[in-house]
Amino acid sequence: MSILNKLKLRYKQGNIVEKLIYINIAVFVITILINVLQGLYANSTNFIVNWFALDNSINALFTKPWTLLSYGFLHADFLHILMNLIVIYYIGNLFLEYFTQKQLLTFYLLGTFFGGVLYLFSQNYFPLFEGDNSVLVGASAGISAIFIGIATYIPNYQIKLRFIGFVKLWHLAAFWIGLDIISLIGNNAGGHFAHLGGALFGFLYVNQASNKEIKLFDYLSSLFKKKEKPLRTVHKNKNKTRKTTSQNTDLTQKQVDAILDKISKSGYDTLTKAEKEFLFKQGKK
Repeated sequence: MSILNKLKLRYKQGNIVEKLIYINIAVFVITILINVLQGLYANSTNFIVNWFALDNSINALFTKPWTLLSYGFLHADFLHILMNLIVIYYIGNLFLEYFTQKQLLTFYLLGTFFGGVLYLFSQNYFPLFEGDNSVLVGASAGISAIFIGIATYIPNYQIKLRFIGFVKLWHLAAFWIGLDIISLIGNNAGGHFAHLGGALFGFLYVNQASNKEIKLFDYLSSLFKKKEKPLRTVHKNKNKTRKTTSQNTDLTQKQVDAILDKISKSGYDTLTKAEKEFLFKQGKK
């Protein structure tokens, strides 16, 4: 099997994270090759960058509207793409433990879109960028949406970093955002505005979804609390029967509360099969 066929097979069998990595690498390689070929003819303008990077001029957007998404698959240099692909590999696979592949692609594309929107706003609103001519490239806005999205969903999830130890995910997310904020007046200020645009989308989307989920589970909890069955009375050993029934009801309610608390913190998918069956049976009573 040739190398090309192996790559095709790996792409076909890979998850959405691996496919995004392959696509970004392919686009990067093609961009370099075209850059070299055009350089031989003393042409310094790469037509891929010219047609698919996001220009800071709003007028250019009317002639190239696709650039609000296509810029998210271009990269400036090897270090730029390397750092982005490392982050999306680890964070993206963590994201897939709690969300679907379709949702990850949605976060990547919409994060890229909203990052581009905030980039355009910053370049055309703030006096600092007046008169500048720049273009935006890079997957960082889409990756920021994925990163901040999963950090919002499981903020206390711990990742082990070499030489540092275990660090909570929300600490890493706060550091990520902090770097973007302090770089808003640097050389790559437009890029950092784009990162914040993607991060804002990831936070708001997951935060809204989580609030709906929490309200749902609070409602279910209230239903369980209101549906406690009345104590049965038996003439024989009357006091003992009442005490036993009350203890069983209290124990069941504690189990339900513990499961609902686990769902609100980690999501329904983290429940064991036994816990799901128990919750289902209690809901039918």
